[in-house]
Amino acid sequence: MTSTSSRPWLSSYADGVPHDIDLPEGSLVDLIEGSVKRFAKKPALVFFGAETSYRELGDQIARAAEGLRKLGVGKGDRVALVLPNCPQHIAAFYAVLRLGAIVIEHNPLYTPRELRHQFEDHGATVVIAWDKVVDTIQRMPDDVAFEHIVSVDLTRAMPLRTRIALRLPVKKARDARTALHARVRRTIDWRSLLENRRIRTSHPRPGVDDIALLQYTSGTTGTPKGAMLTHLNLHANALQGRAWLPGLEEGSEVVYGVLPMFHAYGLTLCLTFAMSAGARLVLLPRFDVDLVLDAAKKHPPTFLPAVPPIYQRLAEAAEKRGTDLSGIRFAISGAMNLPPATVELWERVTGGLLVEGYGLTETSPVALGNPVGPTRRAGTIGVPFPSTEVKVVDPDDVTSERPTGEAGELLIRGPQVFQGYWRKPDQTREVLLDDGWFRTGDIVSIDTDGFVTVVDRIKELIITGGFNVSPSEVEDALRQHRSVKDAAVVGLPGSNGGEDVVAAVVLAEGASFDEKALRDFCREALTAYKVPKRIVVLDALPTSLIGKVLRRKVRDDLLGKD
Repeated sequence: MTSTSSRPWLSSYADGVPHDIDLPEGSLVDLIEGSVKRFAKKPALVFFGAETSYRELGDQIARAAEGLRKLGVGKGDRVALVLPNCPQHIAAFYAVLRLGAIVIEHNPLYTPRELRHQFEDHGATVVIAWDKVVDTIQRMPDDVAFEHIVSVDLTRAMPLRTRIALRLPVKKARDARTALHARVRRTIDWRSLLENRRIRTSHPRPGVDDIALLQYTSGTTGTPKGAMLTHLNLHANALQGRAWLPGLEEGSEVVYGVLPMFHAYGLTLCLTFAMSAGARLVLLPRFDVDLVLDAAKKHPPTFLPAVPPIYQRLAEAAEKRGTDLSGIRFAISGAMNLPPATVELWERVTGGLLVEGYGLTETSPVALGNPVGPTRRAGTIGVPFPSTEVKVVDPDDVTSERPTGEAGELLIRGPQVFQGYWRKPDQTREVLLDDGWFRTGDIVSIDTDGFVTVVDRIKELIITGGFNVSPSEVEDALRQHRSVKDAAVVGLPGSNGGEDVVAAVVLAEGASFDEKALRDFCREALTAYKVPKRIVVLDALPTSLIGKVLRRKVRDDLLGKD
């Protein structure tokens, strides 16, 4: 690691945060087994009120690992998980890793076509899937190789009273499942894995440098790529996250899993960070304000990682209903810009701090964060995590470092940086430099104290008349108008061979659309070439499952309308 003098951000760390972490010598299997040993009797998971202790979780992992071993899963094999947040997801994740195999996380709402591309790329032979999507997986063509599907009934992890309330009688559910398995080839029940004895302690274990996870990311290219993350990458990032939160109490924290665990952000904060700290992880299969606030009455959260829309909705609802969220000491927001108004509302309602962080799938994912303390700086993504370095370079010449305050491409180096893209050496070489630096593709500036501000994605910059236009800058200007609730700005082919700046807006409730007035308003804040040439109204902007606006989808939809 470089000297303190070359890392100006260290002076802004919160009290008690180390400059560097001790790199883990054990795998993620060692991580979970350590927590099972230290916190055996403490609750590890809560799902609709049903609790699973760390000892029980460890037992499920060991039995599921033996069941997967009998199915032929071994070191280096790929096992696909197609699951929402649930206790079985946690057990399956660590059971696969216990065998030295590689987990591949998938969105359970994907279509057969979306899943097929990834399955053809990674070649998993075993799939552990939510029973609601087994048919979707079976509809993939026969040339997509997988030998076994393990079907998971989420309701089996719920209390009986909840199953009854959801009108899921035990016998009816069992009969339906039996009929499904009779109809679908190569499908077995998750519970049958748990009927095995525990895997032998002598069975070979993964090494710290082995690949643990293939996490698919489309980046800005539109073509999903499997980022190879090792046990070291993921374990180190969990330790960095723990180091970032001074005052974190091992074995006492209550973490809410509202982010999908098939996403890099949710995976690290829930599957590794929370488990490493012996936390009680309250799992929700999807974000629902009512479910969160109801759960908070019995299991008051202390740490809630989320995205800005979730914080906004929860704070508004809690304030309206008088629900007490004052136990939430830590809240780290990611994936998109954090509005100051959301921070103000959240901190008024909870009394805790809400800070913004930054990361990518390729960095396991967290690389920077605002200090959890008085040195935080609104409007920035914070400073590098312990044991992490950053620099800003000329995107066209990465050997040329930008002066302080000047925008350029962000490069990151640290133990959380991935090993490359699965079976894509050419694309790997484009982003991983020989000296360990990772090209993020984000245009940022860094100030004298080391705080980083994101300008935009390189691939999303709009080139019009020879000038670069940042979509975020134009979106921010549009959102200042009282008639605009939200906006997304993209570049569409122009008549001169370049791109036109085009905006899609969602109107505020009761507002009328006046395109000329909006464009005139933008001219007050933007130079002429940045003002949208055209503005269209949409009922809603397309977003990812964690609420991030999908500019590429906006662009494709607008092209389809032209």
